[in-house]
Amino acid sequence: MLKLALRNILRHKLRTAMTLAAIVFGVVGLILSGGFVEDIFLQLAETTIHSQSGHLQIYKTGFFAQGSRAPEKYLIDEPDSIRSALDRFPEIDDTMARVNFSGLLNNGRTDLSIVGEGVEADKEARLGSHLKISAGRQLGKADAYGILVGHGVAASLKLIPGERVTLLLNTAEGAMNSLEFEVVGVFQTFSKEFDARAVRIPLAAAQELLNTQGINRIVLSLKKTEDTERVTRSLAAQLDGTLYELKTWRQLNDFYQKTVDLYARQFGVLRLIVLIMVFLGVANTINMSVFERTGEFGTMMALGNTRMTIFQLVLLENVLLGVIGASMGALLGVALAVLISTVGIVMPPPPNANIGYTALIRIVPSVVVMAFLVGLIATILAAIFPASRVARTPIDEALRQNV
Repeated sequence: MLKLALRNILRHKLRTAMTLAAIVFGVVGLILSGGFVEDIFLQLAETTIHSQSGHLQIYKTGFFAQGSRAPEKYLIDEPDSIRSALDRFPEIDDTMARVNFSGLLNNGRTDLSIVGEGVEADKEARLGSHLKISAGRQLGKADAYGILVGHGVAASLKLIPGERVTLLLNTAEGAMNSLEFEVVGVFQTFSKEFDARAVRIPLAAAQELLNTQGINRIVLSLKKTEDTERVTRSLAAQLDGTLYELKTWRQLNDFYQKTVDLYARQFGVLRLIVLIMVFLGVANTINMSVFERTGEFGTMMALGNTRMTIFQLVLLENVLLGVIGASMGALLGVALAVLISTVGIVMPPPPNANIGYTALIRIVPSVVVMAFLVGLIATILAAIFPASRVARTPIDEALRQNV
């Protein structure tokens, strides 16, 4: 029966080509769109990690809920003891301390309310591989009183590298303190809102302004993003939960999960649409083929073939078409993904962002397999009704089609 089904496929070349074209088009569309969406997820994740949050952050318990209003009340006084414990994890690439503050930035003419971070400049430069410096340079270890300002801050205060600004804020005891800084650079992240208010200064300068030696959080950079959950579980088992809390980059950036959920639903709808398109396209050609071959099937039944044999033959022909078409679509989709990724797709800045990016088409095995299955299943489903209809056709009525 397999040999007969294959001969029937090759015998009707035009209809076979039409059916294969519909299957290939659907499978290629799913692979390209799925790879594009996966690239968005990956680039958004890596940009988030390597421009702001790192992979993991350790806080004093209560900071995540209340610390934004009073960061000076949630200081980690002995960060070195935690860092020594982190050295035992080979998955951790680096650790860095940060202290948060808010205050006023003055350029000699006007004030701007800002939120800031005191950072270890050399380590943050290694972590911030996706932090775009639009003017000047990165904050360096030698910049004892240098300041890195967000793109929006620089635009509001008309700042350029080399200018001097004054930072005014409250110390941990509530007194006012100020220091003068030199603007060394202007940065951009994926978030326009963050860039409109954010500044970074050296950790020592921030601690001098706040009159404290404590820090608010320890940021962890991992060697591989996929190790995040495993390292989180191991750290949670070792850290005292009454003293410290641990947050992953996903928990710190809930917009990422919302974006993933949104695109996943959109891709699910697209997959359904492609399934229906392939189903309708294949069903049309199969119906035409079965109708034209009714006399042939009548002759086969007259020669002793059962109705089940006719049903199985028609279904097997379309299973073969589905396998061939889905395989061709998968190969073509992968080839096009490689070709398009070689060139790249220049994308405009996403909503609430200043920076555009170059998108790729990721070859994701699960997406390729799913696209293959969609093409195959749609073809099989499209064949069931015509196959059952022709199998139920009375022999005499089927034979009349030969006249």
